[in-house]
Amino acid sequence: MDHFASHDGTEIAFRILGEGQPLICLPGGPGRAGEYLGDLGGLAGWRQLIEPDTRGTGASADADPDSYRCDRLVADVEALRAHLGLDRIDLLAHSAAGNVAVLYAAAHPERIGHLVLLTPSLLAVGIEVSEEQQRAALERRSGEPWYAGAMAAVEKAEAGDDSVETRSEYVPFFYGRWDEAAQAHAQVGISERSAAVRERFFGDGAFRPDATRAALGALAAPVLIYAGELDVAPTPEVAVAAARLFRHAEVVVQPGAGHAPWLDDPAWFTSAVNTFLGS
Repeated sequence: MDHFASHDGTEIAFRILGEGQPLICLPGGPGRAGEYLGDLGGLAGWRQLIEPDTRGTGASADADPDSYRCDRLVADVEALRAHLGLDRIDLLAHSAAGNVAVLYAAAHPERIGHLVLLTPSLLAVGIEVSEEQQRAALERRSGEPWYAGAMAAVEKAEAGDDSVETRSEYVPFFYGRWDEAAQAHAQVGISERSAAVRERFFGDGAFRPDATRAALGALAAPVLIYAGELDVAPTPEVAVAAARLFRHAEVVVQPGAGHAPWLDDPAWFTSAVNTFLGS
């Protein structure tokens, strides 16, 4: 692990995997340590992956809990860019980190070379999965042997039970195949220590969607919005809607994939991302 001091002195840890042109990869969760990204299905064979742990998670230091709010994490991305000595960055953000990435792109459009929003949450621009879209996505998995138990857990979560146990019961919905590899992956990077990050990330005042949408008009860099065919958040329909916010955006939907598409078909995933990045 390497470390750097961010804008407020907080020590941020990051992994370096592979060689080549750097690709900064932001982990989601929120509050999941970056180790779960691994080599992103072998993408490290083409690019040097820089995977920071969000402050308060993994090998990064704890900090003022107020600094865990999504919009305030943007400053850590900019501090990492400066630490690496890069004028512009290629940035990949997974899941909840999609919000951090679009806020960074809105604040620093001149610093983005390529932007990959990988099965992203996009609350920062006011886009979310509708109840109808989510129900349809859940029902697509009705033939799975784990479906009944996972649906019961979804209903518990909707009733207010957001415990670790409940999340572990509905997590199969986030994988294209709920096999041994997926079951092992679901446990990587999870820690009770990062509960404060999960609690503060979406805090009041984190998002100003109208202002962020307007600011993204200055982003000239190409954007890839990457969805899994079987994912429940975002669904492919949401990815298509999000692409309209950017001047130069394309959508890729990986067949048979869930929320972590690099696990479902690594070769398909790395080919699609490399094609976009021009590797």
